[in-house]
Amino acid sequence: MLSKCILTSKQNAMKMKFNHILAGSVFLTVMGMTFSCDYLDVDEYFDDTLKYDSVFSNKRYFEAYLWGAAAQLPDESKIFSHEYAPGITAGDDIFTVMSTDIFRGSAFTLGYVTPDDLRGMNIWSDMYKIIRKANIMLSRMDECQDMTTADRRNYTGYIHFLRGYAYYHILMNCGPAILVGDQVYESNLDGIAYNNYRATYDETVEYICSELETAAAYLPVRSSMAQFERPTRGAAYALIARVRLHAASPLFNGTLVTRKYFGKWQRSYDGANYVNLNYDERKYALAAAACKRVMDMQAYELFTVKKDQSTPDLPEGVPTADFPSGAGGIDPFKSYSYMFTGDEPFKNNSEVIWGRISGEVSAYTQQSFPEFMGGYNGMGLTQKMIDAYRMDDGRTIEEARADGDYKEGPNDFTDGPRDFSGYHLEGGIWQMYANREMRFYACVGFSGCYWPALSTTQNDVRNQVVEYCLDGNANKYASNTTAENYTPTGYVIKKYISSYDAWKGDGNERYEKGFPIIRYAEILLSYAEALNELTASHSVTLPSGETYMLSRDVNEIASAFNQVRYRAGLPGLKAAELNDRDELFEQIKRERMVEFLGEGRRFYDVRRWGIYEDEDSEPIMGLNIEANKNGGFYQRTVVNERNYRDRVVDKRLLFLPISKSELRKVPLLDQNPGYSD
Repeated sequence: MLSKCILTSKQNAMKMKFNHILAGSVFLTVMGMTFSCDYLDVDEYFDDTLKYDSVFSNKRYFEAYLWGAAAQLPDESKIFSHEYAPGITAGDDIFTVMSTDIFRGSAFTLGYVTPDDLRGMNIWSDMYKIIRKANIMLSRMDECQDMTTADRRNYTGYIHFLRGYAYYHILMNCGPAILVGDQVYESNLDGIAYNNYRATYDETVEYICSELETAAAYLPVRSSMAQFERPTRGAAYALIARVRLHAASPLFNGTLVTRKYFGKWQRSYDGANYVNLNYDERKYALAAAACKRVMDMQAYELFTVKKDQSTPDLPEGVPTADFPSGAGGIDPFKSYSYMFTGDEPFKNNSEVIWGRISGEVSAYTQQSFPEFMGGYNGMGLTQKMIDAYRMDDGRTIEEARADGDYKEGPNDFTDGPRDFSGYHLEGGIWQMYANREMRFYACVGFSGCYWPALSTTQNDVRNQVVEYCLDGNANKYASNTTAENYTPTGYVIKKYISSYDAWKGDGNERYEKGFPIIRYAEILLSYAEALNELTASHSVTLPSGETYMLSRDVNEIASAFNQVRYRAGLPGLKAAELNDRDELFEQIKRERMVEFLGEGRRFYDVRRWGIYEDEDSEPIMGLNIEANKNGGFYQRTVVNERNYRDRVVDKRLLFLPISKSELRKVPLLDQNPGYSD
């Protein structure tokens, strides 16, 4: 096996210190560095040390300015706390009672994020600072006398990607943007200088896609290992696919949902609708074409690990043909789990279209470890999320319950233990956790779950069975430090945790983690979703020259969608599901919820589908953590915590607000719906 990067507690602290030192250097070499605490203010550096014009007379300084601007982009790997956008802890799949000062997603759902207090989520203003720097670079790049033609092409690609990606963050989190084009303003702090009105949603989408298309023409197809985190042509194409599907989705595509939420949202300047109220099926065709282009690059494939002696036999009904035609020849547990745990090197992952090595992800695994193992025990999964996982033969738990194969009763425990794919399942656990799909075991820490923590030699930390019931070792009242250190649902997320990882005990260390900003599984599921919505044939020619004929081809849909299912060791879609557009949409929604747990997609998916209020209005459920194992712990219970009781579900939470300071600086700027000016 290839060597892994391992972080001890001491090494992790040294790495963080090094990153802070690095933040003071102008010679940054990677786009979107893994540090994120103290962003490099390149403008200030050059103003204080040498004349600003010198930046653009020297290739070395120009490149430092470019990567310094890139380092100001949001850190997508901040998956739980101090988020740049509401994200993971603002959904219906992950829930915590921990401080809203740290977990900004919780603050968002409680209505604490307002135009007067963005809780650090300053996407709008932060992205315009980056856009301004991109415009400066494009306008002054020719001043660098020591640049070669190849240099200029490379920098042009990266700068357009940088600008497009900054607008992307505005669109996803704040909605329609002010499109400033190539204009360079005197100050990135003086909003009146670019006093203008917001573009419409569709205009913003087209501008972002245009920027990314331009970038793709210059970007390399692949990056070297040393430049792994820099965007490639595939990254630009994949982001276009994501944006196109977002724009085609019900919330933004002239449906009843669009009119419900945005029917009265008009630009004060001229009365134009910010979101088009007329449905356009061709938007789905554009999304499908964008996905197909990524697929046709043949540069990416779903990550898999070959089966070995520890791989369990496939359940009856799961196709045994070799992957990707079936689930044969691979280990489904390792194929999914090792993408995130560090058990396989992230940089070699064939599925990652764009990603980053992240100390943030490794650090956040501590949120899930129980306190007696050195963690905080607080990153809970909801019962709704647990129920989304299928049985190992592809049945839903509802179907298995009807067949008598899924039970939640007070005496429904398993008999002996089971070992598969390096995973140990204890005997005597609740039957509701037996015979579940492999992604369940890769992601869910349930009561009775086995935590190996193999990097430590300390016996009271290594090879532990963790229980969240009242008489368990990780119960609500077990914390010796803070009353918030517990899971309110009786589950925690384990997706990024390797069996090797430990946070306490002699020799404790963690594998280095990566975070996929966008991966190939998303392209496959997005392609299936876009094709499913087509009622006619469409011919789409993309700016890069490819032409695609697109229709609701069930074979194409199955070919893409089933790869994700097969990799998880599950059967593919049934004929009845493929032939029913509405039923297939339900399958796609559920698949995305499971596949992308803890990656930040759910927050945006429920919004673009127009189901946010319906989904988030459902009670947050878990198990009865106030009861003993042999008492009522197994009973489904509504979470009784302030972070749930005071939860706000309101249409204004479709977007972040724009700060009042920005509104004062830009008189023509309209606020997002539901927020005060």
